[in-house]
Amino acid sequence: MSTTRTHPVAGRATEVPPRSRTSPPSRRRSSRTRDRLAAAAFLTPLLAYLALFYAFPLFRNLDLSVRGYTVRNFVQGGAPFIGFDNYVKVFTSQTFVPALTHTAVFTLVSIAFQFAVGLALAVFFHSSFRLSATLRALFLVPWLLPLIVSASTWSWMLNSDSGVVNSLLRAVGVDPVNWLTDPNMALVSVLVANIWIGIPFNLVILYSGLQNIPKDLYEAAALDGATAWQTFWRVTFPLLRPVSAIVILLGLVYTLKVFDIIWIMTRGGPAGSSTTLATWTYQLGFGSLLPNFGPAAAVGNILIVLALLAGLAYIRLQRRQEA
Repeated sequence: MSTTRTHPVAGRATEVPPRSRTSPPSRRRSSRTRDRLAAAAFLTPLLAYLALFYAFPLFRNLDLSVRGYTVRNFVQGGAPFIGFDNYVKVFTSQTFVPALTHTAVFTLVSIAFQFAVGLALAVFFHSSFRLSATLRALFLVPWLLPLIVSASTWSWMLNSDSGVVNSLLRAVGVDPVNWLTDPNMALVSVLVANIWIGIPFNLVILYSGLQNIPKDLYEAAALDGATAWQTFWRVTFPLLRPVSAIVILLGLVYTLKVFDIIWIMTRGGPAGSSTTLATWTYQLGFGSLLPNFGPAAAVGNILIVLALLAGLAYIRLQRRQEA
């Protein structure tokens, strides 16, 4: 029913429209529905991408590791289920312990040197001086180069006969070293190359973390008479712990699966002296005329578990710091 109201000036009756019959709860429910549909529309492509490029390959790799695949049944299908026999073959293989040891040494030494040198360079560039931005940009070159180019360059530099490193050693009267063909030096050679490639990443992330530390803290430390070393250990390093944890975690996950650098430089040799889990899984799956897809998938799953454990350790560490 409409109501009439007298206009105070014209003295005429005006008709006031009836109130809306839609209640506020109904409008809220309609708004929530639209928000959910919009969220689902944005989320669907991401879920499809994760399912297609992460979930399905992971499931396929698990299936490969528990079946007796050959080239014929890999193409035609019908591979028999053999349970954990492939994992037993991997764990009892003479290559497993050396490959696991090389992986651990390669990963831990790479991360330690990359983080230490990257942190030192980040602190160095944090102080303003001329050409600091230019020099910092030049340090990014190893990180920007394709890995195949970097690995090929290091292979040429460390060549026993025509490498520039041995040429310099001869020039100063030192006997040349068989960097890539000596079992005692092959792992060291690929370590040096990987550390050189990973330093710029640590430099960039840690330098960004230093930029977020308030300068007032450094001024207060200077007023208290703290030395540069005391300021670093009591101000800089503690405040960099969250960034440092992320850098170490990403470096750990990346270094565990390094394959191209080692394969291009040494192919895991000589005599398996630089074989890691990443190169071993490639050798099992594609390095021979009779590929072993099942054991290769099992080694790949071991790498996935190691990376997962690293991620869980990082989450636990973050929770302890927040508590």
